[in-house]
Amino acid sequence: MPSTPMAGLGFKPQHADEALQATATGLWFEVHPENYLVDGGPRAALLEALAERFPLSFHGVSLSLAGAAPPDIAHLTRLRRLIDRIKPVRMSEHLAWSSRGGHYVPDLLPFPRTEEALLRVVDNVGRTQDALGCQVSLENPSHYLAIEGHAYSETDFLAELVRRSGCGLLLDINNVHVSAHNLGIDARAYIASYPMHAVTEIHVAGHRPDADDPRLLIDSHDAPVSTPVWSLYAEALLRTGPVPTLIERDGAVPSFASLMAERSVAQALLDAGREVLCDA
Repeated sequence: MPSTPMAGLGFKPQHADEALQATATGLWFEVHPENYLVDGGPRAALLEALAERFPLSFHGVSLSLAGAAPPDIAHLTRLRRLIDRIKPVRMSEHLAWSSRGGHYVPDLLPFPRTEEALLRVVDNVGRTQDALGCQVSLENPSHYLAIEGHAYSETDFLAELVRRSGCGLLLDINNVHVSAHNLGIDARAYIASYPMHAVTEIHVAGHRPDADDPRLLIDSHDAPVSTPVWSLYAEALLRTGPVPTLIERDGAVPSFASLMAERSVAQALLDAGREVLCDA
């Protein structure tokens, strides 16, 4: 990857031909490694072809790092084999839980930010980083309702998690906007208190109002990045400096050209931030 941070896209197999032929400077792709935990076949071949041309970032969705049980060692072993083969430039996961007692749910669930929870996440992150042989960055979650029992603010919890585990952070700007709207908090105050020194990657994405209650925003990744999210992203860059940034789109996926157009917006903001640093 170029030494100056660039914007990337979430890889979609339906865009494989266009992606493999893309020539944009600094383009990189994110993949969910769970989709590629195979020993061979066309899916593995496609990932290897992509890795030959572009830097890749792995973004896991199943480690359940805030769960009560340690991460599954068999899964970590398979993931380590994939990391060793593909050599991604970054590895990230979510500050959430998704399994309990051997049962998995297709969601990223919240938890009370207690000292007990912090100790549990620190331990699970440590086990994961040791098993994978790399730093893992944790993503701030989306929230849809307030839960009780917090001993830490979210940003203080993340800062302490970084200090105790050595992990990095993935700052998802859309999650900040959605959570702030749903919980009635100040998104800019959240950004101001975020431990920016640990941010290794930024995500921007679209959202939509809930079908049953339009007062609730859903982190749907099925729409273009909204103006408020772009604005919050630009404000975050003033605090982080240029950081590798991903355009996330997981539903109602448009053409590759449309995604590249959104990428150009993120890249322009990254370039503007770099110019500010150079002029300082």
